Amino acid sequence: MATAGYAQGGVGRGSLVRTAAYVVGGLFLLVGILGFIPGITTHYDMLSWAGHHSGAMLFGIFNVSALHNIVHLIFGVAGLAMGRAAATARTFLLGGGIIYLALWIFGMLVDQDSRANFIPVNTADNWLHLGLGAAMVVLGVLLPAAAFSGSPQRGRPEAHAH
Repeated sequence: MATAGYAQGGVGRGSLVRTAAYVVGGLFLLVGILGFIPGITTHYDMLSWAGHHSGAMLFGIFNVSALHNIVHLIFGVAGLAMGRAAATARTFLLGGGIIYLALWIFGMLVDQDSRANFIPVNTADNWLHLGLGAAMVVLGVLLPAAAFSGSPQRGRPEAHAH
């Protein structure tokens, strides 16, 4: 039985886990787009397809390449598409969070000046990937799937829930 103010299923209005997937997906899309804009991405003329030799820096801080930006765009589209239902939104947050935590581990282990650093990542990227991955996992685990619909209305089943 649903608690007051929540509807079962999470496909309806206002699901927190769905909203989180939409917000995270939207942020990924934004970052992916910004990575291709000169000025926002400093040393844009040094943007390469992939690899540690890309000298482009998003906001002058985060090392990016075309591949890195495209990955952000793909994650953004995935977040928006998977945010349509609570179960898939949770899968996006948990799966994406695990992928970003794995990317953090990769960044900590790889020599930043080696060919193995194909993404590329730098120290700022590593800290961002740790925070982002952890936040996505926490959101995926803790946010309720039920859709919040505001105050229960008289005559609706959730108005009589105990």
